[in-house]
Amino acid sequence: MQSALNFVPLQKIFRYPNHYVMKKKFNEYSKFNLSEINKEVLSRWNEEKLFEQSMKVREGNPSFVFYEGPPSANGMPGIHHVMARTIKDIFCRYKTMKGFHVKRKAGWDTHGLPVELGVEKALGITKEDIGKKISVDEYNAACRREVMKYTREWETLTNSMGYWVDMDNPYITYDNRYIESVWWLLRQLYDKGYLYKGYTIQPYSPAAGTGLSTHELNQPGCYRDVKDTTVTALFEITNPRQEMTEWGRPCFVAWTTTPWTLPSNTALCVGPKIQYVCVQTYNPYNGEKISIVMAKDLVNSYLKAEGAELSLDSYTQGDKVVPYRIVAEYVGSDLVGMGYKQLMPWVKPLEKVDDNAAAFVKEYASANADKCFAVGKDTFVELSEKAFRVIPGDYVTTEDGTGIVHIAPTFGADDAKVAKAAGVPSLFMINKKGETRPMVDLTGKYYTLEECAEEFVAACVNVEAYSRHAGDYVKNAYAPEFNPGGKYDELAAQKAEDLNIVICMEMKQEGSAFKIEKHVHNYPHCWRTDKPVLYYPLDSWFIRTTAARERMMELNETIKWKPQSTGTGRFGKWLENLQDWNLSRSRYWGTPLPIWRTEDGTEELCIDSVQTLYDEIEKSISAGVMTSNPYKEKGFVPGDYSKENYEKIDLHRPYVDDIILVSPSGKPMRRELDLIDVWFDSGSMPYAQLHYPFENKEALDSGEYYPSDFIAEGVDQTRGWFFTLHAIATMVFDSVAYKTVISNGLVLDKHGNKMSKRLGNAINPFEAIEKFGSDPVRWYMIANSSPWDNLSFDPAGVQEVSRKLFATLYNTYSFFALYANVDGFDNSQPQTPIEKRPIIDRWAISLLNTLVKEVDEALADYEPTKAARAINDFVNNDLSNWYVRLNRKRFWTGELTEDKLMAYQTLYTCLETVAKLMAPISPFIADKLYNDLTSVSEGSESSVHLALFPKVDESVIDSRLEQNMKVAQDITSMVLALRRKVNIKVRQPLSSIMVPVVDEAQREAVQSMSELILNEVNVKAIKYVSGEDGVLVKRVKPDFKKLGPKFGKSMKSVAAAITSMSQADIVTLERNGNVSLDIDGASAVIELCDVEVISEDIPGWLVANEGNLTIALDITITPELKQEGIAREIVNRVQNIRKGRDYDITDKINLTFESNCEIDDALKTFGDYISRQVLAASLTVVPSLNDTAEELDLDGVNVKVEITLNK
Repeated sequence: MQSALNFVPLQKIFRYPNHYVMKKKFNEYSKFNLSEINKEVLSRWNEEKLFEQSMKVREGNPSFVFYEGPPSANGMPGIHHVMARTIKDIFCRYKTMKGFHVKRKAGWDTHGLPVELGVEKALGITKEDIGKKISVDEYNAACRREVMKYTREWETLTNSMGYWVDMDNPYITYDNRYIESVWWLLRQLYDKGYLYKGYTIQPYSPAAGTGLSTHELNQPGCYRDVKDTTVTALFEITNPRQEMTEWGRPCFVAWTTTPWTLPSNTALCVGPKIQYVCVQTYNPYNGEKISIVMAKDLVNSYLKAEGAELSLDSYTQGDKVVPYRIVAEYVGSDLVGMGYKQLMPWVKPLEKVDDNAAAFVKEYASANADKCFAVGKDTFVELSEKAFRVIPGDYVTTEDGTGIVHIAPTFGADDAKVAKAAGVPSLFMINKKGETRPMVDLTGKYYTLEECAEEFVAACVNVEAYSRHAGDYVKNAYAPEFNPGGKYDELAAQKAEDLNIVICMEMKQEGSAFKIEKHVHNYPHCWRTDKPVLYYPLDSWFIRTTAARERMMELNETIKWKPQSTGTGRFGKWLENLQDWNLSRSRYWGTPLPIWRTEDGTEELCIDSVQTLYDEIEKSISAGVMTSNPYKEKGFVPGDYSKENYEKIDLHRPYVDDIILVSPSGKPMRRELDLIDVWFDSGSMPYAQLHYPFENKEALDSGEYYPSDFIAEGVDQTRGWFFTLHAIATMVFDSVAYKTVISNGLVLDKHGNKMSKRLGNAINPFEAIEKFGSDPVRWYMIANSSPWDNLSFDPAGVQEVSRKLFATLYNTYSFFALYANVDGFDNSQPQTPIEKRPIIDRWAISLLNTLVKEVDEALADYEPTKAARAINDFVNNDLSNWYVRLNRKRFWTGELTEDKLMAYQTLYTCLETVAKLMAPISPFIADKLYNDLTSVSEGSESSVHLALFPKVDESVIDSRLEQNMKVAQDITSMVLALRRKVNIKVRQPLSSIMVPVVDEAQREAVQSMSELILNEVNVKAIKYVSGEDGVLVKRVKPDFKKLGPKFGKSMKSVAAAITSMSQADIVTLERNGNVSLDIDGASAVIELCDVEVISEDIPGWLVANEGNLTIALDITITPELKQEGIAREIVNRVQNIRKGRDYDITDKINLTFESNCEIDDALKTFGDYISRQVLAASLTVVPSLNDTAEELDLDGVNVKVEITLNK
């Protein structure tokens, strides 16, 4: 269908030229530029402080609380931030228009790895340089500057896209008052027993220089497929059974994807109930006879089945098939306790001997004094005799590998757990400070011997063997040569040999490798450096989230998740498998852990406020530990919560590290040097943004600011911010932190690829808004797909939104304004009761209220895409392309009659209501439209964002009328499509439409709209036939995509039954919406939406189907119809000439045609019709005209005509 604007005869505005100039009221525009509208409206908003006004007018109303997930301003905003902020803004604006006082404070996330790594890159340093090349003070000052680097850009984007949030008073996570609230929360966890210190194996990022929490490790994209060199190693058995000694060297075989951990092996683990076998075979690399022990189910993963048929003596090294014999079977428990030689005897295992040592360590040290040695004040014992044996583990499977797991307790949590349970020691190094450490240091390399304690080297290290790889990096990603200037050269790192390959080749040479191969496996990477993590034993502070797991799960069930699948799936499953939260971070810029401890760890204090710290410093001074109070010296006054007072101090490192407190027993207490996980910072924002509980306690406790009614962030925050908000709220307040959450998807490029600067496919949000304006970008993002689905962003799609929706809306308003100004309509006249208006007006008002209901329900259910699409359909299909198009003559003709007044009132109501409905999604043009309308009707400028959201008037909704009109629209669309199919223009009349009605209701619907339909499609009559009459022959085509999931294996039989349906069955299907078919003796219900009903064409007719509606169009053009069509074409051409000559609408003309056999009959028969339509005083036909005459092209027939004004 065509746009309403295409039907505006512009010359008709000159009916009353003087009246038009004098009465012009509604703004009219000569151009349409959404970007300029964006800027114009934004300028007015800023000048009038409209956001502040919108907050003020709702003061005292019920509150709606929104929490802003804080961005970090050390990076530029991207197009995905426009998406995220659009989602947030929609519901805040919607709720404001619903009458709520919407609380929404902006925030800045200012701590954490992104900031620190950015500073290190900018300064050309690494973490190891902090405190050496640059002081901690200078480093943190640089972080403070870096973190707000792009504040102006973020503020500009926020403003230009129309995201209304309080940017003047944001919460900032590095603010001392914010930190104080975080400390208070930590103290609550501490007092509840949730906070504890533990020494465990944790994910550690050498590139970032800190441990990571499990939720950080589970961010999207952290686990990646990598191709590594793997090895199946041969561990020579020291106490073999008899059958294991009868063929070469007896060995256990174990597979590992991390050969660099093999030097730290201290045990092998078997599944107690798994079946194992002893296999006599050969080492394929050197031809050595070996008897290997492995899981029975995995034998053929290493040895081809045909090898079992070959003679063992027939093997020659290099043969593709290696012979083997299974000579014995065992269950895993039979193997437990057997010993083997240390695979790589570089370093002997040891343990520290102290009060915390395991009983087996103490007993062995007591009985073997010769194995003990001292490093400083500490005693250690070498424990080779307790290591290198088979132990049980229920987690062992036969999914891959050999069914025997290599155990390195210092590099895996599961490894450490089973080794500890079996009394197997770990393999540690001891550094110069006397600390036990894994063989790999925190930078990702094997310790050098110079870094180790001499006593340890003498007692436990094979210097010659270890020195070959001392100082080698276990992964190329960590090595300095692949990180020149701090920039990772991933390509070079991947091309070069890594330590895994080197170790595997050495094992091959030594005869300890059974199989070496490349293997693709899933391995965790650091979420900020994109480099592999290590699993590392560390002292860390933890939050015992596992103790609150069940309560978190219960409360999660009360949260409205959009989509629900994220709440039950990604988030719900995460809670089910929750691990304790590793809170510690070994960094410098962040919230310091507020725990002070004595050196022996027997006494500690968790600080909950600056007041408490201030008082404890005073105690320390009294005890002679500290000499002065730095806070008092800076003029800080406890209890004064002003910004000025708190800016006198700094709670960050290194200043807080200089504070030494005193324990109850009089011992000095120093702060634990850890910082806390930055996600605890952001998870604290509901309270810390208000400086709770020091300020605003009543406001939060009363529910005015807590919990949040709504939050929204990307899916990557499911196990980040969403989790930390939920965890803190549950453990401290036994509450949810948010009631509703939208987890929005990714914004990809138009091909569905992830955007990145490196690939050159990233969309600059500033350029997009400048080019298109904010409204079409916002609308495209919301209408194109649900917020939680990934969006493939195509600029051409944004352009399409501008053209199809906003240009159509603009054209509709322009049409209205043009004629309203001509007639002096300003909506001040009394409103005509709806029931007295024509049926087309009643339909428009009914459908408008149905739209209000649909949009309101969608937004209330946090379904913005449904709302946007409903508005789009109404504006395009119903308002512009139907109501305006069908009623254009009411606006064009005559004076301001009652009928015309009703048309104006109806169209005005539709435009004003649409402006309100679309305001949350496209705030700029909605405000522009609303202001253009109400500035005339109300006599003053106002903003749609101060108005209330439309309320549905159920009394004017006529569902039957809407259904009937929908039938008329469908028939019109189908007829016009059929005309296009055979290239018959609408101006060419046709004789009839045939409608095979499926029931009486459908007949009544068509009959009630018959006059409208006939006028729209230019057809003379509608004929009604029954579906059973057999006039039309129909067939049914199955939709396999819909039917397949329903019927599965029976699909073939179902499809056959559908394609062979009788005409009676098809009639039943169309009438009832479904039909029951017999499929192999069982009943199968086929829905109309599961199939496509196709009508066969009839000679001389064209047939079309849509749902259960079928029409047939008679395309036979009789001579009479052809003449009328020619007459209509002549009228069209002459009217265009009048417009081109700028004739006044009242000017009469004379028409003289040159005789032409193609048109003479039409001129004779329809001369009066033509004259009336074009205001011709005379119409004559002459034999010929001279060359000055106009030449009309009537679809290939050239006709000369002379047009002159009638004087």
